[in-house]
Amino acid sequence: DKDSIKAVKMPNFAAKCRLVAAKPRTYPVLTQEKIKLISALKVKKYRQKYRKFTVEGEKIVLELLLSGKFRPEALYGLAEWGEAHATLLKQTQAPFFPVREADLKKISSLQTPNKVLALLPLPSPTQTGHFPLQDFAFFLDGIQDPGNLGAIWRIADWFGMPALFTSPDTVDAWNPKVLQACMGAFLRVPCVELSWQQALEQQPHLPILGAVLNGHSVYNAKLPDFGLVIIGQEGRGVSQALLPHIQYPITIPKGVNGGAESLNASVAAGILAACLRRPK
Repeated sequence: DKDSIKAVKMPNFAAKCRLVAAKPRTYPVLTQEKIKLISALKVKKYRQKYRKFTVEGEKIVLELLLSGKFRPEALYGLAEWGEAHATLLKQTQAPFFPVREADLKKISSLQTPNKVLALLPLPSPTQTGHFPLQDFAFFLDGIQDPGNLGAIWRIADWFGMPALFTSPDTVDAWNPKVLQACMGAFLRVPCVELSWQQALEQQPHLPILGAVLNGHSVYNAKLPDFGLVIIGQEGRGVSQALLPHIQYPITIPKGVNGGAESLNASVAAGILAACLRRPK
C-alpha cells in the first residue's frame, strides 16, 4: 500500500540528503609554481626581481582593501573568510581565490598562518615620492632588525609624520616581518629609501637632528620646528659619515639610578617623537 511505500522510500531520500550535506567542499590546489613564487617573496632579491610583495592577516588585509592605496593582484584565503567579506570583495573588485588551509600554510611567512594573504605589486620610487618637509621625519641609518623598522614606521604613523626615510643598508621595508610589525602604517606613511647624499641634495637646507649618546638633553634642548631625525643602527649608532652633518645632537638622559647601557632603537624613536611633538 501507499503507506508502506512511503516508509521505505523516505529513509532512502533522507539518507541521500545527509550524504549531499556532508560532502566536503573542494577548492583548487595552488600550483607548485605559484607556491614557489609567493614563498620566494620572503627574500628581498626576489621581491625586487618579481616586483611583488605580500601582507597577511585579517586586520591588515581589511585595512588594505578599505584604504584603496594598493590594488591586490590576488587574495588567497580560507573560503569562510571570503564568504564573510563577500560584499567588500565585490565592492573593491579584489580577486579572491579560496585555498585549503594546508596550501595557505605553505605560502605564509607566519608560524601560525592567518586566514588570508594578499599578493601586491611592489611600489616604485616614483609612487612613494620624495617630500619637501615642513615637519619632523626619521632617517633610519642602517637599522637591521625588521621588528625595529616596523615599530618605528608605526611610531611615525602615530605621530602623523609625513614620511619615513631609510638608508640603502637598512632592512627592506617590504620584508613581511616589517609589514607585520608596522600594523598597517605602510598604508598611511610613505617609506622612501635613499642615500644620505640624495637626502642632502633634495633637502639641502633641512635642519638635521641626530640621536647620539653625548648630545643635549631632548627634554630642554632648543630645537627647530621641523627637520630630519637620524636614528642610528642598533649597537653601532649613527655612522661616522653622518655625524658631521648633525646640527642638533640630542640624547635621552638616563635616569639617576638607570643601569641600562642603551635603549632599543624603536623605543628611542618613540620617546624622541613624543618630545618633538610636545607643545612648546
